[in-house]
Amino acid sequence: MPDRPTVLFVCVHNAGRSQMAAGFLTALAGDDIDVRSAGSMPGDQINPVAVEAMAEVGIDIAGEQPKRLTEDSIRTADVVITMGCGDECPYFPGKRYEDWVLDDPAGQDLETVRPIRDEIKRRVETLIASLGR
Repeated sequence: MPDRPTVLFVCVHNAGRSQMAAGFLTALAGDDIDVRSAGSMPGDQINPVAVEAMAEVGIDIAGEQPKRLTEDSIRTADVVITMGCGDECPYFPGKRYEDWVLDDPAGQDLETVRPIRDEIKRRVETLIASLGR
């Protein structure tokens, strides 16, 4: 793995889980890890409840926009973490893949999204440790 690994978070709409994960990884790892996120069918905007849940812990993802998953984004990543996109996610040999099974925050209230957010943070912290950061 290169000196500065690239981690790509992927979910269907790139509006909730993957954005929260990218926000946590950026905040916790700083410049040690290149962080990206994308969706197989990106939504029109970031889930406002995900934005609110992240703001509660001091991380601003309000300026982010859902991005389309491309083969190039996977090809250039060292670690690809999928979150419920199933068969929509292309696979490239030689990459480190993890599938984080997490509830989808879409259409949920803040009380429901908070535990999802907290689980994402826990997994991001584990990921950082596994990358030696």
